[in-house]
Amino acid sequence: MRILTGLQPSGKLHVGNYFGAMEPAVRLQEEGEAFYFIADYHAMTSSQNPVALRENVRELAIDFLACGLDPKRAVFFRQSAVPEVNELAWILSTVCPMGLLAKCHSYKDKVANGISPNHALFAYPVLMAADILLYDSNKVPVGKDQKQHLEVTRDLAVKLNETYGEGTAVLPEAIIRDDTAVVAGLDGQKMSKSYNNTLPIFGEEKPLKKLIMKIVSDSTPIEAPKPTEGSVILSLYKLFASDDAYATMITDHQNGGIGYGDFKKRLAEAYWDYFAPMRARRDEILADPGYVDQVLADGALRAREEAAKVLDRIRLAAGLR
Repeated sequence: MRILTGLQPSGKLHVGNYFGAMEPAVRLQEEGEAFYFIADYHAMTSSQNPVALRENVRELAIDFLACGLDPKRAVFFRQSAVPEVNELAWILSTVCPMGLLAKCHSYKDKVANGISPNHALFAYPVLMAADILLYDSNKVPVGKDQKQHLEVTRDLAVKLNETYGEGTAVLPEAIIRDDTAVVAGLDGQKMSKSYNNTLPIFGEEKPLKKLIMKIVSDSTPIEAPKPTEGSVILSLYKLFASDDAYATMITDHQNGGIGYGDFKKRLAEAYWDYFAPMRARRDEILADPGYVDQVLADGALRAREEAAKVLDRIRLAAGLR
């Protein structure tokens, strides 16, 4: 089984990134061949700042390694270090109906949020499909917001096989964890940089805990029972706390007598403790400046070896060889 996932280098990683993509990806290293990439081409659809892109790529590499990615088990690389992906994206474009892309919600949402409607943003799902199909990926961990793009990938794989013969492309499957695929942000919406409601994975303790204390709560008196349905505090606490600790907080909400400030403090402590091993590993990585560069260079070589095999097969099927 071959597993593939990618993350955009668009700034500091947050808890939604971790539980939606990174944590599942780290677990899946044990279950098959893992190919994990930094999606720097995709990041260019919304930002053309070269300095920020370089910094964000490096920060993402450090953070992913700190969160458990093992370069001995997984092939870890920059998307742009494998130019074969662009050739495959072009080949896929020749079998991709415009209507398939026009239906994609992500494009409409991003344009509605002020991102310039450029061609790359519109054709994003085709490049994503190339990312996946280039490595004969079987399983693709994605958040619910990327489920539609994975369906586009499957549609394009089918069209490639219909056009050039069965076996030209492998049909991938999405892996979506229903319990954490959409992580609540500090305002109750989906956690997203677009909504400015994120809780970063790494940073200084005091300002990060201060973010949690700013979570908006209702005006229920301390002595009264607190609603549990739709609670941002409980939703986030469940990610970091043990089952027993979570059950206790539920009971304390229902019984009353405890204020939201106390619940937020419990959430802040559980969050800080959860990421303690990752912070320690990050410090180790930062102490060896050449480590990240070497990991990415090695990963790119291994990724291109596999990409060449798949692309040669598709080129032959399409008459390009």
